[in-house]
Amino acid sequence: MTCPKQMVYGPCAGVTAEGGCEVDAALPCPFVDAPTVRWAGPEATAAGAPAAGWAATRPFVLADLPTAPLSRSALLRSADLLADGVDAVLIGDHPGARVQFPPSYRALLLRDRGVAVWAGLNCRDRNRVALEGELAALADAGAAAVHCVTGDHTAIGHRPDAAPVFDLDATRLAALARAAGLLVSVAESPCAPPAARRPARLAEKVRAGAQVCVVNHAGGRSAVAEFVAAGPEIPYIACVPVVLGAAQARLLAAFPGLVLPPGFLAGILDARDPVVAGIDAAVRLAEELLDVPGVQGVDLGAVPARGEEDATCRALATVGRALRG
Repeated sequence: MTCPKQMVYGPCAGVTAEGGCEVDAALPCPFVDAPTVRWAGPEATAAGAPAAGWAATRPFVLADLPTAPLSRSALLRSADLLADGVDAVLIGDHPGARVQFPPSYRALLLRDRGVAVWAGLNCRDRNRVALEGELAALADAGAAAVHCVTGDHTAIGHRPDAAPVFDLDATRLAALARAAGLLVSVAESPCAPPAARRPARLAEKVRAGAQVCVVNHAGGRSAVAEFVAAGPEIPYIACVPVVLGAAQARLLAAFPGLVLPPGFLAGILDARDPVVAGIDAAVRLAEELLDVPGVQGVDLGAVPARGEEDATCRALATVGRALRG
């Protein structure tokens, strides 16, 4: 079988628990039973310190930026709501292929607002020429970092009418981003098959140019600690879900490869006030993950239903202030 994403350095995070492809679970992922693919390009120099003052006195707090699409005013309002609670905002491409402003344009708007930008960039929607242009624009816009991902296939998103590109994958994109002079992060999913070889795959991304790893939701402290201990010696940012109600829980559950701690959602949804419970649960989980040696920061993630963006930003900022304080 050929990977539907044309990946060279697979597998992606969307592998099912049985080893199936995210596009069609009946098809086996071609990378699961194959040896880890070694990086064949020039090896990046030592990663060094990712950024001035990184985790010098306290955890680094990164957060998703929930906002309505294609609205400059909504984008800036969301940034203002988050600004005093986090160190940087993650402006990822929407996993469902929803149309939105290009990452470099959003980075420029947010830079002028005084907000540090960690810009997500995927290979689903752009060929390598377009990706090189976005990387150059992100560098010129002063992005704090670029988060390189392969991206979800359009067949499982909101726009199946859009042709998937996948001219590159996350590993090759990381090499281009590093060559562009940007701080480079990549994602890895410790619980997705082949789980035992995920640290080795991350090591190849580091050889290509990655300097920071964002650890996808892995079920809690022990799984993250095991993964970090087996991985390369770089800073790790652990993902922490901020869930404020049933609608957000349903949206979060749709993410491929996601594993949450036992009872995490039930403790929030069964509470008298799910918003307060969700904020408290996120703070507790973040503190547990930050206690793992090698984890120097957290990424506060939330998937708001339409119309809940402002309230979600306020909740993310509240969690961030608790951790930064």
